[in-house]
Amino acid sequence: MTAEYIRRTAITRLAVSESAHRLLEETISAWKQGCQIAVDAAWGVHKEQRRIQSLVYDKIRSRTSLGSQHAILATHQAAEAIQGCQARKENGRTVSKPEFSAPTVRYDSRTMTLFDDGTVSLATISSRVRCELVLPESDDGYQYQFLSNEDWELTESTLTIRDGEWYLHLGFRTAKNESEQSAAENGTVLGVDFGMEELAVTSTGRFFSGGQLQDAREHYDTLNRRLQQTGTRSAYETLRNVSRRLRRFASDQLHCIASEIVSEALSYNCSAIAVEDLTGIVDRLPSNHQFHSWAFRRLRSYIEYKAKRYNIVLLSVNPRNTSKSCSRTDCGHVDSKNRPAREEFLCQECGYEVHADYNAAKNIGLQAVRCSHMPLHRTGVSQCALKSGTISSGEGFIPYTTQPDERVHG
Repeated sequence: MTAEYIRRTAITRLAVSESAHRLLEETISAWKQGCQIAVDAAWGVHKEQRRIQSLVYDKIRSRTSLGSQHAILATHQAAEAIQGCQARKENGRTVSKPEFSAPTVRYDSRTMTLFDDGTVSLATISSRVRCELVLPESDDGYQYQFLSNEDWELTESTLTIRDGEWYLHLGFRTAKNESEQSAAENGTVLGVDFGMEELAVTSTGRFFSGGQLQDAREHYDTLNRRLQQTGTRSAYETLRNVSRRLRRFASDQLHCIASEIVSEALSYNCSAIAVEDLTGIVDRLPSNHQFHSWAFRRLRSYIEYKAKRYNIVLLSVNPRNTSKSCSRTDCGHVDSKNRPAREEFLCQECGYEVHADYNAAKNIGLQAVRCSHMPLHRTGVSQCALKSGTISSGEGFIPYTTQPDERVHG
């Protein structure tokens, strides 16, 4: 019988020297190229890791600077992306060939070594580099429960660069016992609300801005109007190129946000992520915000296939009243006047005041909890994760006995 595992991710910032920075950036560039080579060759032909590896391993090795193990991992990444597309297609969704633009690279036990002195050795396209993990000063920091516990086994991890800073998403797993298997059936859900200004907000208080996407879209719209007036063949070709760049940029941003949301779920021991059902989203959005409809659907699909890797299920809940209901379980008052402004929620009944999108994220999580008690909608979750505790329909708010530390320190 195959062992079942609990999987967690500990996100840790890295102190990277100038020379290591250059090598790691070049490794990421080669990694993206290798993944794309694999997808281009296997798309519509194969989806199994073994077949894709056999098909393109030599090609990746000859056309990129990746080492042998990273070339193999690139074929695995491509297989996962193709399988994710296949699953979405089977569910009636439109899919397109994956494009790899996110500034990340995968590591495993052969390409990464953790040392007891708090450093990590990472394979690059050239020599290995050794970097220091920027860990919390306190011994009870979040990362130490995995680094200092032999019950947790280091598994595949991901290196990424964001705003000039390097982060290592360390993957860990431990075998489930019977009591943990039972607990999984009574698990925790992370609520996620999609919005205009804040593209995504979690019930644990993480905000992911959509400002960059909106700026890029507005720039495209302005250019579109100008080139449409020009009307030349060259103008239309320029417009097509700009449109493709916008989609690639947007997909990259959405990939990063989806990864952060899944990491947030792992950090709070969530077995499920709840989002609103996007059916009819086109009709619910203003006509000048249809780009957001595409972004929401793409973000949802990215979250779904990234979460699946960690056995986290994605739940869809009815969005009715999530934006105008009070998320306090002892209130729940529903009133359109509870939203006096786009970002503001002020309950007219109990006076609860909070950011509107955060209130909606909690309501989405609680909606998933309520559905778990319905015979036809068993979800396996009984509580919604908040930053400082959990909340459920029956027991209300329960604070954590030990506070989860920040996911990134330093």
